[in-house]
Amino acid sequence: MGNVLILAEHKDGTIKKVCRAAFTFAKQYAAKQGGQVHILVMGPGAGKAAEEAMCYGAAKVHVAEHPALQSYLAESYAIVVAEVAKAIGASVVGATSSSMTKDMLPRVAAKLGAGMCSDIVGTDDQGHFLRPVWAGNAIVAAEITSPIKVVSVRATEFAPAEKGAAGGEKSAVAVNVDLAKLRKRFVKFEEIKSSRPELTEASVIVSGGRGTKGDFKVIEQLADLLHGAVGATRAAVDAGWVPNDLQVGQTGKVVAPDLYFALGMSGAIQHLAGMKGSKVIVAVNKDEEAPIFGVADYGLVGDLFKAVPEMIEEIKKAKG
Repeated sequence: MGNVLILAEHKDGTIKKVCRAAFTFAKQYAAKQGGQVHILVMGPGAGKAAEEAMCYGAAKVHVAEHPALQSYLAESYAIVVAEVAKAIGASVVGATSSSMTKDMLPRVAAKLGAGMCSDIVGTDDQGHFLRPVWAGNAIVAAEITSPIKVVSVRATEFAPAEKGAAGGEKSAVAVNVDLAKLRKRFVKFEEIKSSRPELTEASVIVSGGRGTKGDFKVIEQLADLLHGAVGATRAAVDAGWVPNDLQVGQTGKVVAPDLYFALGMSGAIQHLAGMKGSKVIVAVNKDEEAPIFGVADYGLVGDLFKAVPEMIEEIKKAKG
């Protein structure tokens, strides 16, 4: 019996879509174990984000908006998360798995003396947390025996919580963070600006692999035509063809868009672990034996540099 505290990421005062998976997990866990769902929003724009967060069924939305949280540091944010968790008597602290939460949640766990389970895909009737291993080929039921438990949630495995009418309470958090005492300092943030949506937020993703030979022009053209995001395999990233923030897979980002194009990639198990939850998968590869065809809804054996431009022209015609 205890409350569930969910950290909600936001950008420009808008809750990120992937966070809604963690809201769903929290509701399910609270229904099984008892307690209430609490949401914490932090940093610049937290006040605006809190208004939206109140539409997802939480008993209370906690708002931490303070000069010490102006720039993200795992050390400063973890202090606030741990303090709020203690104040509300949380038995579970969680968030959707992301670059930020992978950085922060282990520190939260350490401050709370809590066990942690990452990238969970569900729970069982005994309260164990289910998580994939061996690139998703097996699921283990992990038991956390500490009084407080910290988890990160795989966004693709929980249906996004539906937005409803605003409800619950809103509470301002008293932030007690002395930046001068931290061992790290925020220097600057170099943002990669793009007109395309983020990988984890996109409903359409066009990914390229080794078969592109480093030429991502047709990948980008198709993505822009469909207002989608560009993704890549680890091989393409390791070759230096695209930045690593575009990597999809076990060691990259796990995605499940409505439509996923797998172009010029064999379908290595590490990549499949990051995208096989996509609703519709379209694959183009020269090798008819490529594993990617085993998960694809639509497959075309052929040269992507011939097939994709033809695809682009047909889509343009259909759009008028």
